[in-house]
Amino acid sequence: MLLATIPMLGCSQEAPKTWPFTPPIDEFSNQSLLDLRYLNEKTAGETGFVSVDSAGDFRLGNGKPARFWAINSGVSREKPWQKRPLGRDTEPDLARAARFYAKRGVNLVRLHSHVDPKENQKPTEINQAERDWIWRSVAANKKEGIYTVVSPYWGVPAKITEAWGVPGGAQNALGLLFFDPKFRGYYKGWLRQLLAEKNPYTGIPLAQDPALAIFQIQNEDSLLFWTVDNIKGPQRENLERLYQAFLTRKYKTARPAQKLLPIWEATQVREGAARQALQDQIEFYSRTMYDFNADIAKFCRQELGMKQLINAGNWRTANTARLNDAERWSYTANEVDAVNRYFGGLHKGPNEGWAIQNDDLYTDKTATLAPLDLPVTLKQTAGRPIMVTESSWVMPNFKRAEGPWLIATYSALTGVDAFFWFATGDDGFTPPESANGYNPSQAKWVLGDPDQLGTFPAAALLYRTGLVKRGAPAVTEYRPLNAVFDRQVPLIAEESGFDPNRDSFVPLNSGITTAVDPLAFLVGPVVVHFSADPTQGNPAQSKDLSRGFIDRANGVVKSNTQELSLDYQSGLATLDAPAAQGATGRLNARPIKLSKLQLRSTNPFGSVLAVAMDGKPLGESQKILIQVGTVSRPTGWKDIPADVEKQPGFKITNYGKAPWAVDSADLTILLSNPTAKQVTILDANGMPVSKVTPTRKGSQLEFKFPSNAMYVIVS
Repeated sequence: MLLATIPMLGCSQEAPKTWPFTPPIDEFSNQSLLDLRYLNEKTAGETGFVSVDSAGDFRLGNGKPARFWAINSGVSREKPWQKRPLGRDTEPDLARAARFYAKRGVNLVRLHSHVDPKENQKPTEINQAERDWIWRSVAANKKEGIYTVVSPYWGVPAKITEAWGVPGGAQNALGLLFFDPKFRGYYKGWLRQLLAEKNPYTGIPLAQDPALAIFQIQNEDSLLFWTVDNIKGPQRENLERLYQAFLTRKYKTARPAQKLLPIWEATQVREGAARQALQDQIEFYSRTMYDFNADIAKFCRQELGMKQLINAGNWRTANTARLNDAERWSYTANEVDAVNRYFGGLHKGPNEGWAIQNDDLYTDKTATLAPLDLPVTLKQTAGRPIMVTESSWVMPNFKRAEGPWLIATYSALTGVDAFFWFATGDDGFTPPESANGYNPSQAKWVLGDPDQLGTFPAAALLYRTGLVKRGAPAVTEYRPLNAVFDRQVPLIAEESGFDPNRDSFVPLNSGITTAVDPLAFLVGPVVVHFSADPTQGNPAQSKDLSRGFIDRANGVVKSNTQELSLDYQSGLATLDAPAAQGATGRLNARPIKLSKLQLRSTNPFGSVLAVAMDGKPLGESQKILIQVGTVSRPTGWKDIPADVEKQPGFKITNYGKAPWAVDSADLTILLSNPTAKQVTILDANGMPVSKVTPTRKGSQLEFKFPSNAMYVIVS
């Protein structure tokens, strides 16, 4: 069930007033009034290894509950480095980056790496430059109380040559790790060199270092995705021999030779013998992946002595409604689930996967009008943590300031345990710049802008400290594995998500209507239990979602905690919790009145969060952070209206240059707090700049938010 097609909020309307985002280099002064480093441990792992409790939540070594506000980092990785604006004339520094991100609420970093050997190396050798970067990064993060996730392998860039002795010779490596014993042997050898040898920067191997919180076996690969059909030649023959052996074991008798069907068949309705053949094939693929994940866990535990949590992978399938539960079940061989899921509109151009250029076409998309595409609308396996290991509001998109707001609030509501923003190579904010040094262009994969990174602090604070309640399960479904392998449509299914590098040929959505309204993902957690017992397929347990939670007629969905409300017709989300309140989306849609906070704005888009820094209710708090995000574009950016695949969008006529030009806030705030007196304006580093003179109306403090700032402290 999909929401009706709705118009995009445009970028090129009337030209707004802007201010240049040119923050000074952060000196980490103790005079800063906004520094979240204190939320982290003094040293990551100082009380032991991160674990998972019976409810499926992360715990630190001392048993303290933990949520992770996280990033993907490539800081100081081996690659050419260019001088940039903003006064940066040296290579980004790992220690400085760790301090910078800890200050803004980050407590976990993912290192997406490629430890497989370079083309001139033997297959038994590890890429030593990558290993050294991982070792250095873990050591630097650890000192700032930031844990690390290591993801050491991705099949897309892996280079198999004839010298490897893998059947089929030089080829695409996707899928091979799951079933080829020789290739898996090489992989285990790389892990031994990465995890069991002493890290010279900490003095202990990664396998013994609790600062390494989670090990991710591999990135973005699955036998249930379209790429499985690219396994050809001798490797295809090997896979089909394994399939034949599986069928013999399953039916306890020799079977006629049976070819593997194209994965497209598994996305279709089939009956009779064709349906049974597909059920066998999906079970074979799923169990092959499960067995691989279990084998790697056994190797890591028994041979390397690892105590860290393990995540199998983070990918999706050819059809989420029919195959996604099988994918997630294959992850249960390990302790942690994950998915990569981005948000963005259409982008069409010759280098659309990595660069933004003049004459490119794009649509500007907001999740407040398309809530099912929110990256955290996830179906969670009962008793297991789930992470989004890559995500971003991908450029060109000018609704990025809603991202941290929506992720923090809805992750807290639904119990998503970690969210990793993608990606940065900087130890500070990132100015608009060319993509990988390629001119003429603007970079597409940017995290360090004022819209996203600039709106981290309040979002990270409320998410990590539990200021937004977790809801009761909105849907609980029980699925026997035979129904999963049979591709029976579940009562609710998440969307595929968005990947700009693959979605040009992959359908974004399954096109299948499920029995339970998918807006349930915005009401509370959606949970599934898997069972090997075919009689355990009990009907889903769910609240009457139409009463008080989902109002399709008026386009409103509310959380079952009564703290979150999303009007997806007008494009406005609000939060009204005791210690955190605010709104994001179309701020000028109407005056916004919450229990302790009122907002009046003419901004067509923005995000506002008021968060009690002392954890008290806003009406009693002695220190409140109010954070405002608007729209930023490269200076000089210009576009004109254009159709993009029959959708209203824009054609870029000037992709702009540094610095970011930030839309000025036009916002009046009324805060109900009888003791509040001072309003202090902060710069991008949390340093006090000046004061705002508020007026008092009884118990309410009223003031105009500064037009050229992102933060104020009310005290």
